[in-house]
Amino acid sequence: MEKITSLIRLRMGAHDAHYAGNLVDGAKMLHLFGDVATELLIRSDGDEGLFVAYDKVEFLAPVYAGDYIEAVGHIESMGKSSRKMVFEARKVIVPAGVAGQASAANVLDTPIVVCRASGTCVVPVHCQRGPGGKPA
Repeated sequence: MEKITSLIRLRMGAHDAHYAGNLVDGAKMLHLFGDVATELLIRSDGDEGLFVAYDKVEFLAPVYAGDYIEAVGHIESMGKSSRKMVFEARKVIVPAGVAGQASAANVLDTPIVVCRASGTCVVPVHCQRGPGGKPA
């Protein structure tokens, strides 16, 4: 099986900050993983499918408003209708914190892994249309 992957990158805005100090709620990373999973299912089966469960979630570093997060995932194994997936979210750009330059930012030489997870999605057999939606 060819490895099916997905990557999305976006900036955490002030509207994502849920706690004091502009801290972003960890659930936001799970939201991103859900979007990655949806793309993976469309690429593998031509259908958005359903996320059944996470079997492991690790929050490893804080995320703040202004951080750029890269969420990646791939399908690790496929059953008749189930798809086992793994995910990772990495901080790739951070605000620079330069006095008088609120818009300054730094690209990290080494991304910081902020969250890892694994879970299972399902695409009912009658919904499977083949890779990318092409007829199976």
